[in-house]
Amino acid sequence: MDPLNSLINNPMPTPRKLEEVKAEHFTWRLYRRNGVYGADGRHNAVDVGRHSLGTRDRAAAINAVRQLDRVQAAGLGLIVPERNPTQPATSLAPVTIAEGRRLYEMYLRRPAATGGVKLSTYKRYRTSLDKFGKYCAKRNIGSWNLVDAAILEGFIGWLEREGYHRKSIVNEVTTIKQVFGYLLDNGKLQGCEAIRLKVKKAESRPAYCWTPDQVAAMLGHAKNDAGLRWLHDVVLALACTGLRIAELAGLRWSDVDLNNGMLSLTDETGYSDSTGARRQLKSGRSRSFPIHADLMRLLREMPHRSRYIFVGPRGGKLKPDTVGRRLRKSILEPLAERFPSSEGVRGFVNGTPHSFRHYFCSTCSNGGVPERIVMQWLGHADSAMIRNYYHLSDAESRRKMDQLQFLGDPPRGESAASGTPPVTERRTSDLA
Repeated sequence: MDPLNSLINNPMPTPRKLEEVKAEHFTWRLYRRNGVYGADGRHNAVDVGRHSLGTRDRAAAINAVRQLDRVQAAGLGLIVPERNPTQPATSLAPVTIAEGRRLYEMYLRRPAATGGVKLSTYKRYRTSLDKFGKYCAKRNIGSWNLVDAAILEGFIGWLEREGYHRKSIVNEVTTIKQVFGYLLDNGKLQGCEAIRLKVKKAESRPAYCWTPDQVAAMLGHAKNDAGLRWLHDVVLALACTGLRIAELAGLRWSDVDLNNGMLSLTDETGYSDSTGARRQLKSGRSRSFPIHADLMRLLREMPHRSRYIFVGPRGGKLKPDTVGRRLRKSILEPLAERFPSSEGVRGFVNGTPHSFRHYFCSTCSNGGVPERIVMQWLGHADSAMIRNYYHLSDAESRRKMDQLQFLGDPPRGESAASGTPPVTERRTSDLA
């Protein structure tokens, strides 16, 4: 049969037209997904989103659309929110973006004893809410009742166009989902469903991890300069403890037991202290661990000049920001030519005080210290974070490879990469 005649005699079926429901404020297109009705209002002059109606019955779906129409109109400020006499006055009132934010910030700032977050964490949440509020203002999204997976996908696209990195985008969207979940769980969002939008975590770029030779070079450079003696002591302590720089800056002489060689960090958030100098550890858990011999020698030589062990360049209280700036300017940059790195790759000069935490963890792991012990020393309850800190150096990787026997007998002669003869066991007769 001629293709043209076939097309004339058997025309393509007309695409199914969605039923439209013209409500009081918007026009909605009914659709069904797996038999469940939904309403699509994205074609209106104001995008009011697409929503599941949660029913398989058409009559019930029509009624749900009319209620949804009123809720969306109230959320956009087109009408005064309705009151349902059989329910609390606020049950049907849409939660504006500003009001939902206020409620969640109050939840974050509740007492620490009931789960309230630290000030630094609270500030991060506020930054995320600032960005979302700006996006909602641009899209005329007036209430949390309108927020769904499609809105969050649009938010992600906007963040990408604004130039935010992938890891930051994941954090922002996760925060908004948490706010929505809090409002939903507490009965603030009537007729809404949980947002089912999976956002893949971005692989974070780990901090640079120094090698033992590089740490030795840093210590030697600082030790030979009288003006950097304070920084030498800080570098040595960070390398031998894996402490966070803020923990080291707040380390007191009362935290160390030189007789028994132990260092103790206590979270004091539950203590009463009129001075307001209570220590708050990031993990919220106190911990103690042995003092390494190299650090012990340093501590025994140091004078007890103040309450705090480590001091800044002028003898005052050590400030984390000062350590970061002076470490880069006075040690890393002068030694940069000695330890060059490839273009576009993080190298020696890109290290930070936090890199010593990675260095400590990697040194412990390569030295055979069990993971549970390293977790205790660093103050982590999750082994995943310890694995995040671990860095396998090329030298350690080569050493482990040379110890393996893939073909039976140990290799004889020089190692392919190191150019050095492999280690072989001596027989008893060789020692005679």
